[in-house]
Amino acid sequence: AQVQLGIDRAMVIGSHGKGDDGKSGISPAYFSYEITKWTVNDGKSNDGLPTVDANAMKVGSFPLFLEGPVRYMKTISEDKPKMIDAYNRVLTSGLRDTELNMYFVSANLEGQSYDMGRMMAFAPGWLENQSIWMHMSYKYYLELIRGKLYEQFFTEMKGGGILPFMDPDAYGRSLMECSSFLSSSAFADPSFHGRGFLARLSGSTAEFLSMWRLMFVGPNPFILVDNKLQMQLVPALPLWLFDDEVEGGTYDEEGHLIVSYKLFAAIKVTYHNTKSQNLYGIPPTSYKVTMKDGSVKNFSGSVITDPAVADAIRRVITVESIDAYF
Repeated sequence: AQVQLGIDRAMVIGSHGKGDDGKSGISPAYFSYEITKWTVNDGKSNDGLPTVDANAMKVGSFPLFLEGPVRYMKTISEDKPKMIDAYNRVLTSGLRDTELNMYFVSANLEGQSYDMGRMMAFAPGWLENQSIWMHMSYKYYLELIRGKLYEQFFTEMKGGGILPFMDPDAYGRSLMECSSFLSSSAFADPSFHGRGFLARLSGSTAEFLSMWRLMFVGPNPFILVDNKLQMQLVPALPLWLFDDEVEGGTYDEEGHLIVSYKLFAAIKVTYHNTKSQNLYGIPPTSYKVTMKDGSVKNFSGSVITDPAVADAIRRVITVESIDAYF
């Protein structure tokens, strides 16, 4: 309850910056506090200066930062109407780089005090000043798929917001390689727009793996039912990942579209899309689990109910492959 009260108060205070009147309805991230009334006490600072007790403070607001809606979405992930509203507000706000179809780490910081921090030392569009901070962008995209905004998530992905769908000429490096940040359209030199800098394994990689897990495996692959271990695969995959516009699709012996991946880097999992549809949070109707000794275990329904088979999958060693039919 106290956390929600804090969120509500933050929304009332809002944000403030160039082109931002504080009425965006987007969760702000940071505030400043100026002491307006105080009482001198008997203390001294390390430098020998007198200290005071603060009696009243004035709250100051800053421009929007992408971290605000990222944190806010964590609290509303089960409320789809609120998720959609938050997404649409961010999409049409100063956090959206309309040239790159990505999201700034911050809105325009023009006119802010240097007391705000080191971000003010950088040119707009560079590093922490209104650039495309890949880690924070990926945190935002992760909240979209976590909140089951599948259409919005895959639109952002295919639109160039997520590797490997970025423009390779603009990005300037391998599309398999994350960067610390991309120079945004706010940067003065247009030839730098969309270029990735400081390539590294970073938080972006961790967020991508979390997105990948929700796309291919689902949020809770192992569950306990009556204290017995079971397994379920609930992917979130668009039809275009099964049937590529350029390369076409891959089919099983029955003529159904399939995609495959390695679970735990060891067990081949194949999804058979028998209805040629988006698999957005749709569980399988049946499973075929093939063991390394050649034996086959078949399961009807959305869950692998045999605890021994679920445990064998968890332990990896004895399972060769899993076929899931949708």
